[in-house]
Amino acid sequence: MATDLSRSLGRYKRIVVKIGSALLVERGELKRTWLEALVSDIVMLSEAQSEVLIVSSGSIALGRGVLGLPQGPLKLEESQAAAAAGQIALAQAYADVLGQQGKKAGQILLTLGDTEERRRYLNARATIGMLLKMRAVPIINENDSVATSEIRYGDNDRLAARVATMASADCLVLLSDIDGLYTAPPAQNPEAVFLPEVPRITSEIEAMAGSAGSELSRGGMKTKIDAGKIATAAGTSMVITSGKELNPLKRLHEGGRGTWFPALATPSSARKAWIGGHLEPRGNISLDEGAVRALKSGKSLLPAGVTAVSGTFSRGDAITLLSPDGRTIGRGLVAYDVDEARLIAGRNSREIEAIVGYPGRAEMIHRDDLVLEDAFLNGTR
Repeated sequence: MATDLSRSLGRYKRIVVKIGSALLVERGELKRTWLEALVSDIVMLSEAQSEVLIVSSGSIALGRGVLGLPQGPLKLEESQAAAAAGQIALAQAYADVLGQQGKKAGQILLTLGDTEERRRYLNARATIGMLLKMRAVPIINENDSVATSEIRYGDNDRLAARVATMASADCLVLLSDIDGLYTAPPAQNPEAVFLPEVPRITSEIEAMAGSAGSELSRGGMKTKIDAGKIATAAGTSMVITSGKELNPLKRLHEGGRGTWFPALATPSSARKAWIGGHLEPRGNISLDEGAVRALKSGKSLLPAGVTAVSGTFSRGDAITLLSPDGRTIGRGLVAYDVDEARLIAGRNSREIEAIVGYPGRAEMIHRDDLVLEDAFLNGTR
């Protein structure tokens, strides 16, 4: 089969794959053969120089079997207990299967607050980045063992979209029990037409989405469309495709059937727009000439280049960057609280641990969390 590169995984460098419970767990038991086939797909993508993150459901469904809970709706505390038991079994399964094919796994459990509160967002983003740097596969799930009905996402489709934006992924794959979006639910309407691409999510597209999930899934097509709105706005292309057969990523990589939602920007430009235009600065950091030159060449801001700190801010807040003559040259998400920032200003990064009492980040602001004004970059100010 000829591969359409515009609809192939081969063009993407960082891919988030969302796996639903029904694909991974059946009657409380892990579908190990399916998981082994998926991991072989991940190895294939890794060999093609793509990084892969997994957002996996299944802890409650698997824990239900581990604890011998009956079928049917669970009380909140029963769901939390099932998740606690299932998370251990699920993480072990991923570690075992990935290990058999020469890969390491790292588990990250997230709640809504971890993607919404900037301090925790930066922590999770840094952990994901380090795992990928060490060539491990991040396995991410909603922390159902502590989630409540008031704070939980309710589905892992939207969580996967948040993770994709957090990780600056350029592709999100939603493995489903259906091969894509149709103009109507195909099981109910034989005249439903398959849509291979959705250039933009409109109210008409949202009206096409059904709402019922499978027995083990909390989501449906509606949550996938919601995920698409989050992902594409943040620079991540998304595809909905079937995961019911073995090797679903390999099939998609080779041009297999799925509905593609192209990104409306790049992850980098979308993130820069968010930092530069949607966050209220909480303080100012003044720089020396050396730091200004470093930022202009694409480097991070180190404490050594900071001459003054003002304002009231916490780690993860947006701050304004000032040149030696007081001009605004950009904004960034700061890696330290204001009191610590003042203590390490002008100091070498190797001194940070001795000053603040813990081995903090070498950068005051990492280059991925920094946006510079166009006039500064073009040398017109």
